[in-house]
Amino acid sequence: MRDAAPAMTIAAMNLLSGFHDISFFQLIPVAGVALVASIVGGVSGYGTGALMPLVLVPLVGAEPVVPIIAVSAMFTNSSRVFAFLKYADWRRAAIVLAAAVPTCILGAWGYTRLSNAGAALVIGSMLILSVPLRRLLKYHDVKFGDKGLALGSFGYGVVVGGTAGSGVILLSLLMAAGVEGAGVVATDAAISIVIGIVKISVFGLAGVITAQVIAFAFLIGLVALPGAFLAKAFVERMPVHVHTAILDAVVLLGGVFLVWGALR
Repeated sequence: MRDAAPAMTIAAMNLLSGFHDISFFQLIPVAGVALVASIVGGVSGYGTGALMPLVLVPLVGAEPVVPIIAVSAMFTNSSRVFAFLKYADWRRAAIVLAAAVPTCILGAWGYTRLSNAGAALVIGSMLILSVPLRRLLKYHDVKFGDKGLALGSFGYGVVVGGTAGSGVILLSLLMAAGVEGAGVVATDAAISIVIGIVKISVFGLAGVITAQVIAFAFLIGLVALPGAFLAKAFVERMPVHVHTAILDAVVLLGGVFLVWGALR
């Protein structure tokens, strides 16, 4: 027991070292966006991966953003699985994971080979494309069976492995396969936990899970925990199409700025 206290102190110091050169006032917008993103995610099923890069990239650069979001997502997805466990569609989750995990490894490995500008370009492009992609799939009311789900998941694995903001693709795939309501949230969260473990493993082996990544991930994850509970209050007061339109505008604008910064 006497050895536990020093060990915990050292761990805390290592964690705090991740905020080196980052002031308290710079962390306030990170925490604020994390809370807002968790509320949006609790309402629409996506949002954290789309919004967090907008505040993280100016602080830490583009390279650690995807690892940070991968680690922090374990908090939010775990709470969603716990809350909606009975609604999860485990058969379709297994189909998605069987097809997506191998390509996710490839996508995550590819991301670790990118420069800071390259990572910013990839993340920004994904954010910009996610808005018309979501609207296109909804407009055409795309539907398919297990084979279509597996094929779509194969491509999704590459994208989710190396970008942030790709959650809308998984949601669209599940809905097109016939998953509905709370089942979408539960199944998405269950899949995302496994995908997250795969990404974190690849990033860990590549040496990109630094003290900074862990520190920011813990901050975002802990702040985001109440988001699921606050989301209910917002759902009752704001029409879904309103917050979706706001999210689309913010994501598009942020994506444009990231791409512009990468190409300068």
